[in-house]
Amino acid sequence: MNENNTGNSAKPVRKGEELDWQALDRHLKTVIEGLQGQPEISQYHGGNSNLTYRLKYAEGDLVVRRPPFGTKAKSAHSMIREFKIMNHLQAVYPSVPDTLYYSDDERVIGSEFYVMRKMPGQVVRSAIPPAWNFTPADTRRFCLAFWDKLIELHQVDYVAAGLADFGKPAGYAERQILGWNRRYERAITEDVGKFDDVKDWLVQNIPQESGRHSILHGDFRIDNVILDEQDPCTIRAVLDWEICALGDPLMDLGNALAYWTQADDPGYLKNLITQPSTAPGMLTRREILDYYQQETGVDTSDFTFYQVYGYWRNTVILQQIYYRYFHGQTNDKRFSVFGGLVQRLGDHCRQLIAA
Repeated sequence: MNENNTGNSAKPVRKGEELDWQALDRHLKTVIEGLQGQPEISQYHGGNSNLTYRLKYAEGDLVVRRPPFGTKAKSAHSMIREFKIMNHLQAVYPSVPDTLYYSDDERVIGSEFYVMRKMPGQVVRSAIPPAWNFTPADTRRFCLAFWDKLIELHQVDYVAAGLADFGKPAGYAERQILGWNRRYERAITEDVGKFDDVKDWLVQNIPQESGRHSILHGDFRIDNVILDEQDPCTIRAVLDWEICALGDPLMDLGNALAYWTQADDPGYLKNLITQPSTAPGMLTRREILDYYQQETGVDTSDFTFYQVYGYWRNTVILQQIYYRYFHGQTNDKRFSVFGGLVQRLGDHCRQLIAA
């Protein structure tokens, strides 16, 4: 799952994830003005969920997003949901790519999809690029700029943004716990544990409703932001809004911190996550919690539930992906080791609960 690449470049399309490029090209030329010639086709390989392709036309670069191949819950990979949230956010949270077109006509490429303009900039995955010549102080500034983007999102007035009907923020935590538990049960394979103790603990420790509701990104990581080419501490865009929702912002922070490794973490956590959070100058998880509390006034002193939830959600996501590989719905060899990672992450949740 850990990829040693940086930048914002696409690669050849993975085997088994090809589309009907001629049909897509013909369709796009009828709905997007000015497209001519044949596009160069490539794919962004960083994600494990929705598939992202680059179509390079002479007039400019387009990005196409579609759900993964194989049996998936439609709500978990809704293109229209991702398309709508980005459209609404552009006026109040400008760090969103420019969306162009959505289609639910599965005759084009076999699924719904949407199109956006490719944002200029760079994406960092597993390491700070040496060319940046960052000192620890520079890295700290970069780190704070990253977390400031999440804080900024959590402070957006979603009612004023026209997103009051986007979801039901009350009861979000309970729905998430019950939902992820059900997803695990549906995706379990014979070679992983049941983790009934983790599931039961989460149900029994759901926090009381605080009335504190925000827009939640759901997948906030360094490799999901586009950085300015000249000043990487300037974030030009936040990507991958597929599981955006309304709810308790601490749930979103718990998700984000479950992706954030630090120097004293076990090796399997460091190998799992594709972002440079262990670089000298990066904040630890506790320092991030303190910073979040300082900037928002939200108490983060007792964070165990949200921390366990974040790791448990990652456990279930990995198991859902592994289920597809286990049953031959994807040939992506990266996913062959996910069963073992699921077991380790589930045990990590147990350790956090027992601490």
